[in-house]
Amino acid sequence: MGLKAVLKNRVMRGLFSPARRDAKRRKAERKRVKSNAPHVVEYFHQPSDPYAHLLVQVLPEFCRRYEIELRVHLTPPPPDWAAPDRQRLDTYARLDAVRLAQRAGLSFVDPGQQPSPENEAIATSALVAAMNAGLFLQDATEIGERLWRAAASNDSPTLAPSVSAALSAGNARRDELGHYLGATLFYAGEWYWGLDRLHFLEQRLRALGAAREDAPDTAIFPPPIVPIATARPTEEARPELHWYLSFRSPYTGIVAARVKALADAYGADLKLRYVLPMVMRGMQVPRKKGFYIMNDTVREAERQGIAFGNACDPVGEPVERGYAILHEANRRRQGFAFVQSFLAGVWADGLDAGSDRDLKTITERAGLDWNEMKPLLGEEHWRAEAEANQQEMFDYGIWGVPSFRVGETATWGQDRLWVIEDALNAAVMNKEKDI
Repeated sequence: MGLKAVLKNRVMRGLFSPARRDAKRRKAERKRVKSNAPHVVEYFHQPSDPYAHLLVQVLPEFCRRYEIELRVHLTPPPPDWAAPDRQRLDTYARLDAVRLAQRAGLSFVDPGQQPSPENEAIATSALVAAMNAGLFLQDATEIGERLWRAAASNDSPTLAPSVSAALSAGNARRDELGHYLGATLFYAGEWYWGLDRLHFLEQRLRALGAAREDAPDTAIFPPPIVPIATARPTEEARPELHWYLSFRSPYTGIVAARVKALADAYGADLKLRYVLPMVMRGMQVPRKKGFYIMNDTVREAERQGIAFGNACDPVGEPVERGYAILHEANRRRQGFAFVQSFLAGVWADGLDAGSDRDLKTITERAGLDWNEMKPLLGEEHWRAEAEANQQEMFDYGIWGVPSFRVGETATWGQDRLWVIEDALNAAVMNKEKDI
């Protein structure tokens, strides 16, 4: 491992270690107790974000369960760097919100398009009025329901000064604290995105003794558990599970074993669809986004008992070296073993895939001969497949990883395997009916 890789590994281990996080939490709590301050949770609400519409439906229960002071901020949509393909992002978010609402027992109906600027302005004005009257929690859900039900309009409204000021203030506060999305909660130095991460904040508040006496021990929305297969496939009913992955994605780094277990449970043919990382496709990944993703992955890995954090970021040439070997490993039906070894190597074992020594270790523990693989490094034989995988991913309305597809059902995120489990079960049941 070269000096640059050593320093990179050391910095990442220091910045994103659970020990450092826990020390910051203790410091924040000592400061709060010393000043006799309440538990302040800040919520950033984007009216046209479907995830925000889901979150406001449970915020009244959240506030009922915990002794907190909720401070609400209204925000505009995220900047262009956070939504590089805004139309595709909006379309996918609405689809995902429908699935999530059904799973959580909440309400969201996809109207097939985003709210118009005029209707969003009307909703934002109503939210400002509700906030000023101290009625945000009471009124926000109904305002959101009206917004998503409203007919489309192409008018470009002029916002009232009070509305513009509220949006500007919310955006500035979010930027000051280091985030970029709506439907986010901030508490004592840490961010929690949407309904999916609310359970982490609940866990933290319970540990601090902030839960009310009558608060249930269970989370408002516990992380869905992917069950053991309910359908037992025959050889003829064997479905395909397509996994779009990137060696540079932290979230991809913690999902490999779960994807394989799910594929095995359904007898699915696991297809490894590797793509270039976003930053190597010319997309921006600013510091605040990278920090949130890493910190969130640490929490997710810790919750699931997955080794993570002793990392050596493989961006650039290390990714390309890995894909050169993966292309051949796939041909030999040893692709998953190499993917698992590489991801564990760079995200949990501190291995530098840019060095021959460490890449040799990654390769050989996957059961591949290093002397046969080494001549492939620097070749371009893998690139056309990566580009084809990327285009296929785009065709299904997805552009980030890890993503998954069964038939026409595609989803994005290591926390969306329950969507794929449902699709696998349906695929097996439907094929068996046809046999």
